[in-house]
Amino acid sequence: MKQIFSFDEKLLAAAKAAEQAAQPQFQEIEAIAQHAAAKVLHAFQTHKVSAACFAGANGYGYDDVGRDTLDKVWASVFHTEDALVRHHFVSGTHALSTALFGVLRTGDCMVSVTGGPYDTLEEVIGIRGKGNGSLADYGISYRQCDLTAEGTPDYERIPEAVKGAKVVYLQRSRGYSLRPALSVAEIGKIVTLTREENPNAVIMVDNCYGEFVDYQEPTDVGADLIIGSLIKNPGGGIAETGGYIAGRADLVEQCAYRLTCVGMGKEVGCSLNQCRSMYLGLFMAPDVVASARKTGAFAASLFRQLGFECLPEPGRTAGDIITVLALRSPEAMEAFCAGIQAGSPVDSYVTPEAWDMPGYESKVIMAAGTFTGGASIELSADGPMREPFAVYLQGGITYSSGKLGVLTAAQKMLERGLIQL
Repeated sequence: MKQIFSFDEKLLAAAKAAEQAAQPQFQEIEAIAQHAAAKVLHAFQTHKVSAACFAGANGYGYDDVGRDTLDKVWASVFHTEDALVRHHFVSGTHALSTALFGVLRTGDCMVSVTGGPYDTLEEVIGIRGKGNGSLADYGISYRQCDLTAEGTPDYERIPEAVKGAKVVYLQRSRGYSLRPALSVAEIGKIVTLTREENPNAVIMVDNCYGEFVDYQEPTDVGADLIIGSLIKNPGGGIAETGGYIAGRADLVEQCAYRLTCVGMGKEVGCSLNQCRSMYLGLFMAPDVVASARKTGAFAASLFRQLGFECLPEPGRTAGDIITVLALRSPEAMEAFCAGIQAGSPVDSYVTPEAWDMPGYESKVIMAAGTFTGGASIELSADGPMREPFAVYLQGGITYSSGKLGVLTAAQKMLERGLIQL
């Protein structure tokens, strides 16, 4: 490796020590990946996935065997009654918006019990913007139960907060914050508290970045709906676009009515030539997620040695694939992201710059030399240019390439005098 890339010898020595220190995490990650791979393989076999499922239907998509079988496979993997897996979802936010508009009605109330929602959902809910067709414009109210000072769910206040809510909403991942991602056990505790006070509430989980990082999924502990993106974990770096909604059959049907139209729902929407990549992506996802998590664990181990705060803390149960590196300055963010971009297989020659990204309040810098545009299961790093000047590292479809990307980022910071060895 050192004969091919010009890494500083002291940096390579630090990387070797960091990798050794991360070995216990690697073992746990690999064990979870084996469990997830068994679930996926069993679902493929149970629903008799065949070459016919990969054929691209067109037109209305009636009786699209590949699309319909994929829904069944997905439901089996996530232990749900039904699923809606479509390339028609343009992003995770689109899938979440579809679920919210599908389930909520005028006069209903949505309560977020994990503090404020992710930036791109603020206009969907109506926290920002006015008259654009948000939930608020349709007479749907919103309130939230803020997190504790430690960034964890406020379990004491949740029972009161969920009273009267139609949808109780949880964001599993940390988003652009330093709060811990939710473990499945923590989600299960919120589910229990909600059911005791409001048994009819629809418990909806934004599962983005969280699939296959634990032995269970939120639906295993009582969540009614989980929603995510196929260019994150469950697409395995192969799905070209899309998203999913999985959970109770009646709720999935309502979401399908929102995606297409009332009365047709899941019966229409041809798969074109997307099925094979979605099947293959799901099949590869457990190992790809493991590579991403190992990349993050290595990065955290290395940058802690270099004197930076990194999250999640050692020993904490993972809730997502994201590793946060608090780099303390915009210059360090720019150098790190420049290094991740330079260490990528695609567009390695360009330099990322902060810009006004649609849906975000602050300028965002993003490094993503990916085969699929915006695919954050591939190695990427991004963050808003605001305090605490933290970058959010995710992805790495192979650990070997992910490790090289992290080393390139560290080397770039070293060359600019932003770290000392």
